[in-house]
Amino acid sequence: MAPESTASPLVQFFPFILIFLIFYILVIRPEKNKQRQRQSEIAALKKNDAVVTSGGIHGTVVNVKDKTFIVRIDDNVKIEIDKESVSTILPK
Repeated sequence: MAPESTASPLVQFFPFILIFLIFYILVIRPEKNKQRQRQSEIAALKKNDAVVTSGGIHGTVVNVKDKTFIVRIDDNVKIEIDKESVSTILPK
């Protein structure tokens, strides 16, 4: 009878490591890049930039604060919104 040989733990976990690596390359890394790009775009917003909020409100940035924006949505109508609630930055 031939003695049974056991595979090393690294060889047994290689398929799991490979699946995680592919998942990281295809899903996690691109999502982090999108998130980083979005944060830089929001940080670069300044006065007179047109934005759309996550609630669908279209307006123009009037004032930039630390965590919020003052947005003009109509004549004499201004609202304060969180920076995270900006969903789209409209081109000029």
